[in-house]
Amino acid sequence: MNEFADLGLSDGLQGAVASMGYETPTPIQKAAIPAVLMGRDVLGVAQTGTGKTAGFTLPMIDILAEGQARARMPRSLILSPTRELAAQISENFEMYGVNHQLSMALLIGGESMKEQEAVLTRGVDVLIATPGRLLDLIDRGSVMPMDVSILVIDEADRMLDMGFIPDIETIVGRLPARRQTLMFSATMAPPIRKLADKFLNNPKEVQVARAATTAATVEAFLVAAKDRDKQSTLRAVVQAEQPKSSIVFCNRKRDIAAVVDTLRRAGQSVAPMHGDLSQPKRMETLEAFRTESLNILVCSDVAARGIDIDHITHVFNYDVPFNAEDYVHRIGRTGRAGRRGRAFMLATPKDQKLVDAIEELTKKKIEAFNLGKAEKSREEDALTATIEAAKAQGVDAKTIKAAQKSFEQHIPAFILRAA
Repeated sequence: MNEFADLGLSDGLQGAVASMGYETPTPIQKAAIPAVLMGRDVLGVAQTGTGKTAGFTLPMIDILAEGQARARMPRSLILSPTRELAAQISENFEMYGVNHQLSMALLIGGESMKEQEAVLTRGVDVLIATPGRLLDLIDRGSVMPMDVSILVIDEADRMLDMGFIPDIETIVGRLPARRQTLMFSATMAPPIRKLADKFLNNPKEVQVARAATTAATVEAFLVAAKDRDKQSTLRAVVQAEQPKSSIVFCNRKRDIAAVVDTLRRAGQSVAPMHGDLSQPKRMETLEAFRTESLNILVCSDVAARGIDIDHITHVFNYDVPFNAEDYVHRIGRTGRAGRRGRAFMLATPKDQKLVDAIEELTKKKIEAFNLGKAEKSREEDALTATIEAAKAQGVDAKTIKAAQKSFEQHIPAFILRAA
């Protein structure tokens, strides 16, 4: 039974959720979704990876289904501290809103402001933004936020750490006083509580325990890489491991296609999984992965959350996740149902702080992976297997020894000729 039916979501939204493989809402979704649908303010203490994003995107989609946005006047606003997190929220709306006709704009730095202004001119139901870029566009008159009926402040603790609180106060000062406000934070430090008291009206408070442990059935490894060599390093690790069924995680949706391409050119059976896929294509891909006719899925965190398959043997983190909790959830995809699993994380020198945060959270030092040693071991195993096969074919020991010494890289072809 799909337990999302008990939360008050529309049939269309329940269908979208079910088609992604979700049946049971997370604790924060169970608590937050009905409250948001009733129009209450919500204060959630939860980390990335707990399902909190769906906890506000799902009810927002239903609430905003009625009505129409006017030019430059968004109907809802979601504030996120970083462009990467904002993009993940955007992907949530794309996937869950497949049966709705809501318009959306993503306002982040590093992208064309003219293109963003053009989208705003057409009117948007959902505006997802980082504080700096939003203020720039408000000051230019490209955003007039007086129609905002729902405000979401996501990752409030990171907003505090990054010095965005004054910007948020400025933005909120431009919004209507009568609105619904949802605020989420990983911690409830005094400044966050003060902010909540200022912006929220009698909120429903929801708190979710932090995910901090990794399964004992999972062996985790850290793979040193340079930025420019990440694709070749990933290919080498995958080749050394020869995974039967695996997921590759990317932080950015734009990297997924490049990773799929590099693995496919290396002869791997691989496919992408992201919010831009049509629902039939997504279901077709998942079925191929489930039946093991497809060995590797390359995913974003959001796209992978509906995948519940026990036979995954490997997880590869092409990027170190921005949040330590995401690491726990990612590698928890393998080592299930008593099976052993292996997890690899590519890390560049600039990722050290993120790696430190993961090790602090899990209370475990991630073992360094010796790629050269692994490749040598794989070659030795292949050599041993070839020699045994040659012996079984009746190839004499002298020929095998000569081949082993002089043609190590070409033993299979040499022995076939000798046989």
